[in-house]
Amino acid sequence: TDFDAMTDLGKALRAKLQQHAEVVVPQIQFEKPSTDGTHKWLLGMDGSNAIETVFIPDKGRGTLCVSSQVGCALNCQFCSTATQGFNRNLSTAEIVGQVWVAARHLGNVPHLQRKLTNVVMMGMGEPLMNFDNVVRAMSVMRDDLGYGLASKRVTLSTAGMVPMIDRLSVESDVSLAVSLHAANDELRTELVPLNKKYPIAELMAACARYVQHSKKRDSVTFEYTMMRGVNDQPQHARELARLMRQFDNTVQSKDAGKVNLIPFNPFPGTRYERSADPDIRAFQKILLDAQVLTMVRRTRGDDIDAACGQLKGQVADRTRRQAEFRLHLQSQGVDDAAA
Repeated sequence: TDFDAMTDLGKALRAKLQQHAEVVVPQIQFEKPSTDGTHKWLLGMDGSNAIETVFIPDKGRGTLCVSSQVGCALNCQFCSTATQGFNRNLSTAEIVGQVWVAARHLGNVPHLQRKLTNVVMMGMGEPLMNFDNVVRAMSVMRDDLGYGLASKRVTLSTAGMVPMIDRLSVESDVSLAVSLHAANDELRTELVPLNKKYPIAELMAACARYVQHSKKRDSVTFEYTMMRGVNDQPQHARELARLMRQFDNTVQSKDAGKVNLIPFNPFPGTRYERSADPDIRAFQKILLDAQVLTMVRRTRGDDIDAACGQLKGQVADRTRRQAEFRLHLQSQGVDDAAA
């Protein structure tokens, strides 16, 4: 953040930058390590708002879960972020700043061998509702003069903004993940209200177009949070298997649809419970028997509320800002039921 330290630049340019520019990075309000090696930061974005960023180490890789908004307007019923309401979109600099903070922090820890190898846009917010800033930020992450991450190592996760998926297929070639959570419209609309605007058939068609638009993309990951007695029964698995086979047939490629089963991570006030391990294994077996590539995500960071669906940050002035954002969404063709 000190221009004088940028000795690869000429003195005149450094002096000009010192006079006319500034580098502002997110401020760490607190950091919390997990017993499993996961690390969570609460990052201040302005005077009253903060977002959460999580680093998840694993064998041979280190993944950073990055936020795109302060809060979220989509109101998915099983997500802690939804309970916080919505305040605003993050700027490109604020999104990239999360990577800067994490990379700098991890590099400054003695005897630490892990490093940041992957970024997932799966933190607070719906990335495709902050399209321009998110796409620019992902470009910086992938640029050789930025963080040099390969496109396949940057993943964007969406609840299903169909028009923006089509736009993303043209403007970026990152990996795509979709928060599915149910394979029939009635249940998915209950869990993910956006489904009322963009039902499953439209969503799957957009995902197929995403894969078909570029030879660099060969699959989409479908995320499925496992909730006891809600979406974890054998009939739900069979519905999901049929949907994945239809997707493979549409794309004309085996394993074009990959399923990631995520045990539900509880948070205060939720009515949902995590599926029992035997039910998750039985669910996975039905999918595997149907030739659907299926993985069960290992829960990480739940002891520090850093697991999937648990991020909430600090969201101020959310009522007025969420009302304004709803008007913006309506101007984009997204009605209240989807927000």
